[in-house]
Amino acid sequence: MQQNDQTLRVGFIGLGIMGQPIARHLLKAGTPLMVWNRSPGKSAECEALGAAVAETADAVLASCQTSFMMLINEQAADDVLGRGRPDFATRMRGRRLINLGSVAPEWSRKLGEDIRQAGGEYVEAPVSGSRIPAENGELVGMMAGREADISVARTLLSPACNAIFICGELGKALLMKLAINQFLLAMTTGLAEAFHFAQMQHLDLATLKAALDAGPMASNVSRVRSAKLMTADFSTQASVDDALNSTRLITEAAGAAGIEAPVISTCRAILQRAADQGYGNDDMAAIIRVFEDRPLAS
Repeated sequence: MQQNDQTLRVGFIGLGIMGQPIARHLLKAGTPLMVWNRSPGKSAECEALGAAVAETADAVLASCQTSFMMLINEQAADDVLGRGRPDFATRMRGRRLINLGSVAPEWSRKLGEDIRQAGGEYVEAPVSGSRIPAENGELVGMMAGREADISVARTLLSPACNAIFICGELGKALLMKLAINQFLLAMTTGLAEAFHFAQMQHLDLATLKAALDAGPMASNVSRVRSAKLMTADFSTQASVDDALNSTRLITEAAGAAGIEAPVISTCRAILQRAADQGYGNDDMAAIIRVFEDRPLAS
């Protein structure tokens, strides 16, 4: 790929809870960005750090040889890229797309094929972490794709990450992310259940948190979520809706491979109930409300 004056900037499409802090880290590291978000107001902070703000996603793809994309799901990504429309090939020819979003591994693999057929390049680059790690530049990245394109993506994304792992062919990075999320989701669900158990047994929640923090199971995730559970602070680090989407991706991938996933299936049912009860935009610690409102039958 040859650069010219019109493709010196790097694009960034999607400035949500995770996308915006990642974009800020890239800007602070000196990466010249052009950003776009469906809600234009979210671009202001990046603009203050020197980013160019595009009026459309098309403008980003047209102006930037390499673009990051972090959108909520596969449909949003297809809409933004114009996938399935005649102009998709024109839009992607000579361009490199680095997808940070949590999407279905098979969808990602097929997107990569479509982009390469159009004459572009694609890197699958999901990240593990929530809002605080994103703000602190402490995400864990996973990448899949061609070596030369991974090298570019790794250099660009490094300011937002503690570590980046190369996972092989397209689909494998997302499968790695899903495996990590299985543990995260099971841990968070178990923690919420433990705090509900303690509440119902009239235990002191501050003592429970202190005992957990002092023990061998303590982690940054458990410390943050136990503080939320102790104080009923459900301001969003990673939302119920995002966690529910992750359980969907995991159970679908497990089902396609004939893998048993009973724990994550239970997590999915609990998260679905939380979303149905109106907690979808809250932090996933809000699943404790499911136990409080109507305990699950044994």
